[in-house]
Parts: sequence; C-alpha cells; structure tokens
Amino acid sequence: MANNRDKENFLYPRSSYRGDVKPENLVFNANLQEFAQRVSYICNLETGGKVAPEDAYKQIKALWKQIKQSKKELGIGENPFKNDEDGENPSNL
Repeated sequence: MANNRDKENFLYPRSSYRGDVKPENLVFNANLQEFAQRVSYICNLETGGKVAPEDAYKQIKALWKQIKQSKKELGIGENPFKNDEDGENPSNL
C-alpha cells in the first residue's frame, strides 16, 4: 500500500497551498497542479518524438478548456459584489 502511495506521489507531486484558504481556491489549486503536470508530460512526450506536435497542441488545448471551465464553475476571480441587489459595491464606498 505504501509503495503505491510513494509511486503516486512521485508521478503526481503536489505542493501545499499557501493562498487564501477557501474551498473553491483549494479545488482550483488542485486542478491547476494537475493541469501543469499533464502539460509537462505532453511536452516531454512531444520533445521525445512520442507524440506529434499537432496532437500535443490539441491535447494541451483540451486541457486548457477544462481548466478554464473549472475556473468559471468555481467562480475564481469573480467580483463577489457584482450581483449586489441594492446596486452598491462596498469596495467603491
């Protein structure tokens, strides 16, 4: 069991999160780390001649669409007061 965990940690390393601790930030950080790891693998395979450049591009483009969708679904970077009912934005006061 420990051997599988060691193997997984080696293949899919994770860094600890140091930003604003909110559930959506933690989930997005995990998604972003996975995105970066997969892009790295694709780039290495393409550099080694195991994947054609066009295929590598298509795979990375698909991963980019997934990370953009994740960002949108989690509301990362959105103004939390943009749908304020009384029309006032506390940051403008």
